Amino acid sequence: MAIDSYFLERLQNALKSRGLDWDEKRMFGGICFMVHDKMCFGSFRNGLMVRVAPEEAEHLLQGEYTSQMMQAQRPMVGFLIVEMEGVDRESDLDFWIDKCLEYNPKAKASKKKK
Repeated sequence: MAIDSYFLERLQNALKSRGLDWDEKRMFGGICFMVHDKMCFGSFRNGLMVRVAPEEAEHLLQGEYTSQMMQAQRPMVGFLIVEMEGVDRESDLDFWIDKCLEYNPKAKASKKKK
């Protein structure tokens, strides 16, 4: 699936405007944004993959454009998908980016490959 360059630019600008450093990695068929060496959010199947506090996920799933991210038919704890309609407005995108950045310091980093 092609990656929407305009959407990626919006995600990059969201981090730039907050004065943050990040890395981008190809994952899940999209681009994942790594903040402090931890998966934070990214493009995913014509939407936004977000990593949020697991204890907030159920509440956030009540949103009209959100769904649980699944891997091998099992829910990925703390990972949600937001459809593009749910991040059309900058205020909506900022809400999700802020949720991800709020959780990022508490998130566990993946083990480094040797």
